[in-house]
Amino acid sequence: MFSLILFMALCLVSASTTAQTKTAMKDCCMMKDGKMVMVKDGKTMPMNKDMKMTNGTTCMVNGDCVMKDGTKMKMKEGDCMDMTGKMDKCATMDKQIKKTTKMKNKKNNTAINYTCPMHSEVTSDKPGKCPKCGMDLVEKK
Repeated sequence: MFSLILFMALCLVSASTTAQTKTAMKDCCMMKDGKMVMVKDGKTMPMNKDMKMTNGTTCMVNGDCVMKDGTKMKMKEGDCMDMTGKMDKCATMDKQIKKTTKMKNKKNNTAINYTCPMHSEVTSDKPGKCPKCGMDLVEKK
């Protein structure tokens, strides 16, 4: 009887640990609720100083980023830059961002008119450059 209870307790602890591992976020800086935050060891905290990524990119507290080659970009809600300087959408925020973006676009009647030919997930309501590859954003048809 004791061994059965011990076995069940070990299974429960193991399942809990596995679930925590799957939801862990990578270290990065991101724009959340209009403010820059950093994620370190799975903990989210306000970004209170500029961060330099390993590839030479600098992310500033105001959301501006200066790439290694000198090009500049502005982080948008849900944008995430990992410590290697790679831009992405944070997976844990993805569902939340999609909901709020749809709601904002309906309220403001703003349309996303531009996208990167190589990275369809990169969109904008104005012309600019792709933060991933530097190509010009093209107008959607």
